[in-house]
Amino acid sequence: MHKDHIYAEPLAHIQDFRFDDQVADVFPDMIQRSVPGYQSIIQTIGQLTNRFQQADSHYYDLGCSLGAASLAMRRNISAAGCKIIAVDNSAAMVQRCQRHLEAFRSEVPVEVIEGDIRALALSNAAMVVVNFTLQFLAKQDRASLLTRIYQALKPGGILLLSEKIISPHAHSNQLLVDLHHDFKRANGYSELEISQKRTALENVMQPDSIEEHQQRLQLAGFEESTVWFQCFNFCSMIAFKQP
Repeated sequence: MHKDHIYAEPLAHIQDFRFDDQVADVFPDMIQRSVPGYQSIIQTIGQLTNRFQQADSHYYDLGCSLGAASLAMRRNISAAGCKIIAVDNSAAMVQRCQRHLEAFRSEVPVEVIEGDIRALALSNAAMVVVNFTLQFLAKQDRASLLTRIYQALKPGGILLLSEKIISPHAHSNQLLVDLHHDFKRANGYSELEISQKRTALENVMQPDSIEEHQQRLQLAGFEESTVWFQCFNFCSMIAFKQP
């Protein structure tokens, strides 16, 4: 695993963050040191797959990056006739995702697609994972994607949605930000790295509050949703389509 040093040196011009070859090469290290509880989320995706799997169904990993969620789903599918569809708009991520999946043998097929999840046809889904992806879409596109996901889910299907969040209260929000920065410092990131990456993300990642997510899920048709994980300004939610 390559160490993330992308923002370790002063940059004369900080470009908007992109999931390019440079990021893909260090992504496992980057996400482990930047997102609290990430490994717990991936492990729980596997548990939820085992619990909510349905035969003859699709399992979607939307914004799959290197395929960690796809691998977690594939390890826990025992029902017959199932297929995982992993999608990302980054060519660098898709290429590496394909290699990672090929390294682990399984009878469950995985189709890896380079494309825009907003244009993807969704159908016959037992489970959809959107793991730290929605926050990179334009806000006006988020509701329609969730509606399409709800419509594609089979009765009894679930959506797992993980996101960086903001608090609607300024004091609480600043505390969560400060705690997250402490987490990154404890994992070896310098003040310069934290500052430069934050600048790079300002124009490309627009987080919502938990309340905004819940309202959007309800409007999409989900009868019930719950936050099962939160650490600082990161959370993961499960939304249910009734059987």
